[in-house]
Amino acid sequence: MKKLEFIYEHGPHKWVAIARDPTKASYLIDTNEYLILNGEQAILTDPGGMEIFPDVFSAIDTEFNPNQIIGLFASHQDPDIISSLALWLEFNPKLKCYLSRLWTSFVPHFGGNADTFIALPDDGTTFLLGNLELEAIPAHYLHSSGNFQLYDRKASILFSGDVGAALLPSANAGLFVEDFDSHIQYAEGFHRRWMGSESAKLDWCERVSRLKIDMLCPQHGAIYRGNDVERFINWLAELKIGTGIASQRT
Repeated sequence: MKKLEFIYEHGPHKWVAIARDPTKASYLIDTNEYLILNGEQAILTDPGGMEIFPDVFSAIDTEFNPNQIIGLFASHQDPDIISSLALWLEFNPKLKCYLSRLWTSFVPHFGGNADTFIALPDDGTTFLLGNLELEAIPAHYLHSSGNFQLYDRKASILFSGDVGAALLPSANAGLFVEDFDSHIQYAEGFHRRWMGSESAKLDWCERVSRLKIDMLCPQHGAIYRGNDVERFINWLAELKIGTGIASQRT
């Protein structure tokens, strides 16, 4: 089962990870969801596939009223990101979904209507969760052509979507990266194959290196924190990725 773990708390401002599920079916990719709370309002990042909706909803319901969730943030269009949309909207038809403008006519195939979606411009934007400002950070072509991450400057946390993802064996169930050198082997193949643009990668590395990031929270795998955030950015900057190495099958 999914379980909920607090990773940041400062008064009413909280980040909660709905962590990887060691009991999931082997044919499903494992995912992390993150709930960002500010007082009585919350946003859920990459809420997941329709098949895990009951587990995600139940995990949130153990600590919070799911009615606090006013919005969903979709880093991109993949089914493991947002195919649960119709089920969330069945629970609350007024939910808004933030995502790249590119996907506002594609993701509605999962559910919703024209009023559901808030299109993010290519250059990114900021929006409010109560009085908390959140920043949509462009990460296009990493791996989706319309791809965003979510930065909380107050908490110094970056939800990085697929950037930083690692396909970990079931024995590596920890929430945080504890040994970077041992961990990064599980990220290498994923990034080589799924990140499509060398120039976009370098642009992202330069962009986020200017941010204060205490935790980098990917949608798959474990969370990077402290010095491991900078280690990951430097590692990715040096990694050869994309179409130039298409012969390396992963």
